[in-house]
Amino acid sequence: MQGLLNAMPGAVAQGMIWGIMAIGVYITYKVLDVADLTVDGSMVTGMATCAMLMTSGWNVWPAMLVSMLVGMLCGLLTGLFHTLMGIPAILSGILTQLILWSVNLKIMGKANQALPARVYDVLISQMSRYRALVILFLFCVVLIAVLYWFFGTRYGAAVRATGNNEKMARAQGINTSTIKIVGLMLSNGVVALSGALLAQYKGSADINDGRGAIVIGLAAVIIGEVIVSKFPQNFVVRLLGVVLGGIVYYIVYQTVVFLGLDTDLLKMLSALVVAIFLAVPYLKTHYFGKKHHKKEVS
Repeated sequence: MQGLLNAMPGAVAQGMIWGIMAIGVYITYKVLDVADLTVDGSMVTGMATCAMLMTSGWNVWPAMLVSMLVGMLCGLLTGLFHTLMGIPAILSGILTQLILWSVNLKIMGKANQALPARVYDVLISQMSRYRALVILFLFCVVLIAVLYWFFGTRYGAAVRATGNNEKMARAQGINTSTIKIVGLMLSNGVVALSGALLAQYKGSADINDGRGAIVIGLAAVIIGEVIVSKFPQNFVVRLLGVVLGGIVYYIVYQTVVFLGLDTDLLKMLSALVVAIFLAVPYLKTHYFGKKHHKKEVS
């Protein structure tokens, strides 16, 4: 038990990083109402870009900024596939994800790139987990504040309107194709930023690090919705819930690892966790809701 408690700060730190990634997933999945699978590739692109720039002598801040911009380019490509070429959103994301596999290999020149904290001036690392927790907390606060401001602007309102009712938004004169591209760029920029943070925290970037990222992101979004369902619903609360969902996911993940579950089964566990939390609203409505019980009585 002591070993599990000692591992909790690291689990919370990774949960925050993946929570930032899940905020990017939330933008497309919940706000824009687009199924985007680009994130499995764009997260690694952010990791690879940050690692290569820092090992080339760049300061951590411009390296992270460039990583975010490159992630936005990934979203741009998916957006162009979807809007300009008429490819369904889910297939557009898969196509970009496949392209990014080769792009990420070219960026790193190999399957992985070390970024040791003892050699490079990284912002966060596993060697100083409590410092990492404070910095990641500040990142989450600033990111949520910036997104709250953006979605309160006229352009942000256009993104929300497009996600709520695309036909109505188009009837109001909104260029929904452009809005979708902007939303995908913003989402993947946030995802790439989380990748840059993860590369620093882990001390490396690997071509396989993004596998299953969309599953973890969806898990964090769904778990977050359940966590904050009893609180007044506004945009800030929902985004905080997403971050908390990422933390809860990684605490569960760390607990399972500590209990000795076969690591070959961890991906299956991730999928089952998502399935369970996705089913919660349906189960509450159809099996545990008051209306259901009243019908049964009548």
